[in-house]
Amino acid sequence: MRILVLGGTGYLGRHVTRRLRALRGAQILAAGRRGHDGFRADLATDPPEQLAKVLAAAAPDAVVNCAGATGGDPLTLAEVNARGPAALCAALREAAPGARLVHLGSAAEYGPGTPGSPVTEAAPACPVTPYGATKLAGTVAVRTSALDGVVLRVGNPVGPGAPAASLPGRMAALLRTADRDPGAVLRLGDLSAHRDFVDVRDVAGAIALAVTATGPLPSVLNIGGGTALPVRELVRGLARRAGFRGRLEEDGAGSARSAQVSWQCSDITAAGRALGWRPAHGLDDALDALWAAGADGGRTP
Repeated sequence: MRILVLGGTGYLGRHVTRRLRALRGAQILAAGRRGHDGFRADLATDPPEQLAKVLAAAAPDAVVNCAGATGGDPLTLAEVNARGPAALCAALREAAPGARLVHLGSAAEYGPGTPGSPVTEAAPACPVTPYGATKLAGTVAVRTSALDGVVLRVGNPVGPGAPAASLPGRMAALLRTADRDPGAVLRLGDLSAHRDFVDVRDVAGAIALAVTATGPLPSVLNIGGGTALPVRELVRGLARRAGFRGRLEEDGAGSARSAQVSWQCSDITAAGRALGWRPAHGLDDALDALWAAGADGGRTP
């Protein structure tokens, strides 16, 4: 089975590529802006006809799209998260219409959740940030493409290799350099928002199952931990692993994104039915792996 991975050098992409390489009989190919395995592709800028040439040369049985932007100005987000999947779908229809497309979406597409009510795939998508809106546009492109495609709406990924731009990565970096004195005070924003944290290794496992599943899949599946936990729990967990003996003070407002979405949790029942998937790691496992990887020079297990 030939599997083409787009965005394979990113945070999720590295875990996905490693997991797919473990599949029996799988040949993993990579394509990116810098050129990997002889294939160069930039979903944000390449015209569909150019992408079609890359796909024709790769001749994939499945394509996994991990390419995406989590930050930046609205134009950058739109180019990568909205235009990219649309161009990819157009190219696939021309060059590899029989290939399965597994595209990574985001729980941010749903917008604010109702405390105590995990959101299902049937819920209306009401994103309140440019990131969520552009990811939703990418999902619409896949769902309306008439391809054998599935969008995995991923919760908040945590685990080894978390980038500094993410909350787990940022907090881990901050705590590695924090004063260990018992009188030290670390001032942070409001940490009361609830998020659905999911281990990156579980995300990679879900993608492997989606790639190899026989028969059609639902167009959208939620991939998360299935539980809403306060961001405060993640921060305190990292503080314990860092040996931080001071005080964590929540001083002022948190991020604008947290203020707009104070509670978020995905119902992952459908992924269990369609893929036989359940998360194997809890938040403690994810934080252990994140902290250990950083202490080991950032290498992931």
